[in-house]
Order: sequence, then C-alpha cells, then structure tokens
Amino acid sequence: MVLRPGDAVALQGDLGAGKTTLSRALLRALADDPALEVPSPTFTLVQPYDFKRFPVAHLDLYRMEDPDEIDELGLDEMLGEGAALIEWPERAEAALPADSLWMTLEATDAGEARVATFYVGEGDWAERLSRSFALHRFLDEAGWQGAARRFLQGDASARRYETVRVGERHAIAMNAPARPDGPPVRDGKPYSRIARLAEDVRPFVAIDKALRERGFAAPEIYAADCGAGFLLIEDLGRGAVVADGAPIGERYQAAAALLADLHACDWPREVALEDGGVHHVPAYDRDALMIEAELYLDWYVPDVTGAPASAEAAAAFRDGWNRLIDLMEGSPRTWCLRDYHSPNLIWREDRIGNDRLGLIDFQDTVIGPEAYDLASLAQDARVTVPEALEEALVASYVALREERDASFDADALRRDYAILSAHRATKIIGIFTRLARRDGKPGYLAHMPRLFAYLERSLSHPALADIKLWYDRFAPK
Repeated sequence: MVLRPGDAVALQGDLGAGKTTLSRALLRALADDPALEVPSPTFTLVQPYDFKRFPVAHLDLYRMEDPDEIDELGLDEMLGEGAALIEWPERAEAALPADSLWMTLEATDAGEARVATFYVGEGDWAERLSRSFALHRFLDEAGWQGAARRFLQGDASARRYETVRVGERHAIAMNAPARPDGPPVRDGKPYSRIARLAEDVRPFVAIDKALRERGFAAPEIYAADCGAGFLLIEDLGRGAVVADGAPIGERYQAAAALLADLHACDWPREVALEDGGVHHVPAYDRDALMIEAELYLDWYVPDVTGAPASAEAAAAFRDGWNRLIDLMEGSPRTWCLRDYHSPNLIWREDRIGNDRLGLIDFQDTVIGPEAYDLASLAQDARVTVPEALEEALVASYVALREERDASFDADALRRDYAILSAHRATKIIGIFTRLARRDGKPGYLAHMPRLFAYLERSLSHPALADIKLWYDRFAPK
C-alpha cells in the first residue's frame, strides 16, 4: 500500500464504474479487516476512519453543488493528519491539491473487470506506483503469484515492509530503494557515507548470511533483487521482548547472553556475496562516531534555543567527545549490529538458546567497540529500562565474557559502556528531533524524557566527568 498521510486520491468514473467498491477495498486493506463496514458517504459527504496507521476520510462529492464547499468539509485538515479518497472529484477539481492522484475507472466487456487509468501531476506518485508494481513483478517471478500483501510497520528509514501470503506460505517483502548519497556535508562526503550507513540492500544480505552461518536466527532470504532493492525474507514472527510497554526481564537477559555469544565469534571484515561481489564491513571510526554525536548540535540545540550552538560550545563538545573516543582506541573490536534493541528482537517462545531471538535490521553493521550493542539493549531508546535491570544486564554480560576469556577487562568494558550509552543517547536525541521537525514525525519526541534520563545515568561514570561539565554548562535546559 503506497498511500500515506497527505495523499488525496481522486476517483473518477460513471455511475456503476466501481468507485465505491474500490474505496471499500482500499479502506478494508488499510484497516486489515476484510469485514470492515464501509457505508457510502453519498448523503453524509464525508465518512472518517481512524485507522492505526493514520486517519483516512472517504468523500463523495456527487451532491455537492459549489466547489467552495470542499473548504467547509475541512479537506485541508483531513490531509494534514491523514489521507482522503474522493469520489466524484470533478465537482471540486480546482479545489483539490495539485499533487492529487487521479484515477479513472471504466467498465469493460469482460463482466466485472475494470480499466483503471492513472493521472499524475505534481508529487512523487509516479515513483511510488512504479515501485509498487515492480515489487508485484518481483514477487511473481519469485514464485509468489497472487500473494496477498499487507502493510507491516517498519522503522524510521526509507525502507518499507509488507507481509505477503500465498495459501499457507508467508514471508516479509522488504522494499528498500537505494539510498541517495545526499548533499556533501563534510570533506565532500554525504552524511550516510561518513556515518557508515548502508546505501542499498547488499549489506543486509551479507550480514544475514554471516549471522546464519554462525547459528544466529537471522531471516532466511527466499529471493533477492539487490539492484532494485527488493528482498523476500523469512517471517520470524511477532513475538516481542516487551509487554505493556515494559521490558520482559528474562527476554532482555537472553538478549544480553546472545550478545556475549556473538562477541565471542571471530567476525570477518569482508563477506562474499552470491553475485560475486564483496561487502566490506566498515569500521565504526572516529568520523562516524563524531558526526552522529554532532546531530545533537545540528538539530536538538537549535530546536530548543532557536539558534545554533555557540562556537565555544561546539568546539568544547567536539573536544570532549574526541577525548572519549581516544579512551576507546585500544578496546577490542567486534561486529556492532547498531540497533540491537526491542523493535529488532523477535521472541520465539517455541525455540531454545539463541534461536529464541530473531534478529532483524542489521544492515548498518560496523566493526566497533564491544560495548555498543550492549548499550543499545540496556538503554533501549523505545522502552524504559529500569536502572536495576540495566545493571543486571551489564553484570550478566560481563560474567559470561569473564567465564570464557580470562583476559577480559570488565572495567574497560564498563567504561566503554558508559561512553557509548552517553553517545547513543546524544545521537538519538538529535535523530528524534530531526524526525520530528524535518520529517513531520512528532511522535518521536515522546521518547525524549527517557533519553535524557539515560544520558544522566551514563554521565555519572568518572570517565565522563569532563563531558558532563559540558552538558551541565552548555546543554539547553
């Protein structure tokens, strides 16, 4: 489903052409409820639906006499929060948004079949529709003809996910167009290149292969078109490591134990791909760590204060974080899956050992300090981890590492954990501000109090005394 908030879909056609039938099917698909009651809005003009993803309004303008009445119906407000399906749109054509999608339905000689013709003006409808049709072809060619497709909640990236089902078979379709480089932000490089972010699906395929070879529960890849950015992958289920918005301690402990096993592996710096290519797992180096931390300066500070950070504050921030990165120079390196937290951990009750935890969203894996993924888990950005549970997770991880390696340095691990948890909180405060202000996703701001509480915890470690002074002095209050 390519529909998203702000979209207006104008449905044209003669009486009996199927406009209401199509609207009813679209609304039921959005609700994921084939039995949803969808009355015709012929007499009410507007029928609103408050779906989980976003609200959708179903309009029938057949009885509308004056195009200006569309303003009285509140179309602008509807599109400000959700989408609109509009039958008989020609009654108010001039008042509809310039980026509306116009669809004309025409009857045919083949019984109930209809011909749909799309008209696209402004906006990116052509790209979205073309990609949806391409995904349909990909599934057909993979042997999943006629698959029922349903939207699946994804992450904050440009990737989109759908469940696909044919009979008893089911899988997940990943729709991940190659990420454009974007404008240069430093040394002629875009942000994604500096931060070591995956720019297509090949890193996912490579990391998935290596994880599965070592016995970790990454999804099997059933079909791939890396050039187009389409993958058909195993559906690992919907089991969660949280309940009622709170961590399930036993499952978080299992995730910490899995990390100890993962960090005991000798991970390669290069992974061969079936197409003959090689994925080079990038280093989580100083440039990547710094540009992520500076998201706090770039987005959060000006959002709160209305002005960029002062030259003095920015210089002190960079000096402080550079010194902390220096402290980790000699720390052991391993694969960091990068977002090892509750949305990306699938609990599988019927499995045992590490197979109980399905792993997803690891395409941005880098080679970095061992403590990074532990910080992602024990200071989960989406779920409040109580301080006692956080300490228990770190302690159990340390105990498992010490059992296997007499040379394991627990003090260094805890120091790195404090540094990287503070870094991660700082980075995500910047990212969530950017998502709210630039991308129109204000819901992310609800996580801010949790992130600041985590940051305060981490800054209490003696190794962070200097950077704590920066937050005490310069951080917006």
